[in-house]
Amino acid sequence: MALSLGDRAFVALQHALPQHAITGLVNRIARVRTPWLKRALIRGFLELYTVDIAEAANADPDSYATFNEFFTRALKPGARPLCTGEHALASPCDGTVSQRGTIEAQGLLQARLEAKSHWYTLEALVGDAALAAEFVGGEFATIYLAPYNYHRVHMPLTGRLRAVRYIPGKLYSVNAVTARLVPNLFARNERAVCVFDTQAGPLAVIFVGALNVGSIGLVGYGDLTPARPRRPHLLEVPAQPRVFERGAELGRFNMGSTVILLLPRGACAWEPAFVPGATVRMGTAIGRLLADATSGAGASGVPRA
Repeated sequence: MALSLGDRAFVALQHALPQHAITGLVNRIARVRTPWLKRALIRGFLELYTVDIAEAANADPDSYATFNEFFTRALKPGARPLCTGEHALASPCDGTVSQRGTIEAQGLLQARLEAKSHWYTLEALVGDAALAAEFVGGEFATIYLAPYNYHRVHMPLTGRLRAVRYIPGKLYSVNAVTARLVPNLFARNERAVCVFDTQAGPLAVIFVGALNVGSIGLVGYGDLTPARPRRPHLLEVPAQPRVFERGAELGRFNMGSTVILLLPRGACAWEPAFVPGATVRMGTAIGRLLADATSGAGASGVPRA
C-alpha cells in the first residue's frame, strides 16, 4: 500500500515532538480524579471508539475514579474463555496480529510491506546477547492493541518468571503507518522484557511502550515506565520466582501499544487463522506446542499448562 503525504507528515511530526513530555502529560490527565473531567474523558472515548462496556466487570462508566481505571478495566468472569488442551498456546491479549513467523538468524520481521520489509536484530529487541541466543531460529508474534481493545495482558502458557528487563527508549506510535516508516521501531521504543521458563523452553513476553502510553504495569512490580534512572536494568526477581498459570494476568498497558512473543526453535506451530491482519481475543488458541518441545516437560519443575 502506498504511503500518503499525510502518513509521512504524521511520522515526521513524531520525530520532532517531545515524546516523553507529551506522554507524561497524558499520563497525569488520565489519572485526574476531578469528576467532571474524568467523566468527560470517558464519555468522549466511548463516543470516539466502539467499546463493549457490558463485558466489563464494572459496566458503569461513570463509576470509575479516573480515566485510567476505566481504560485498564477488568472483564467479567468468562468474558474471555481460555483455550483448552495441554499444548494450546493462548493469545496474551486482545488485538490485531501485526506479524508472526520464524526468527531468521538475528532478525525479526517488523512489518510486512509490498516493496520492502524492515528488519531489526533480536539482540537489540531484548537487550541481551545471551538471552537473544535462546530464541534464534525460533518463533515470534507481534500483536497490536488499539485504544478500544481490552488492555490487560495474560500468560500464553504456564511459566516460572526468570527475569524482567526494563529498556528505556523512544515513544513512537506503534500503528501500521509508523511501523512502515520507522526502521527498528520495536527495538527503539521503551519496553519491558519478561522471560519465563516453561514446559516448551524459554518464553519472552515483551511489552512495547508507545506515544501516550504513560506506563507499563506488571503484576508484582507496579508501573515500570517511565522509570528513573533511564537506563537498561534488570528488576529483582524473588528467591522463589512466581509461577504464572496460563491465562493469569501478567500486566497491563495504560494506553494502547504492542505485545511481542518469542519462543525457541521448534517450540510451536501457529494456528492457520493466526496471520497478519487477523483479530484475536485474549485466551483464544493462537498456536500449539510441538511434541518434541514438550517431551521433557516437568524436568524443570514448571507446571504443565
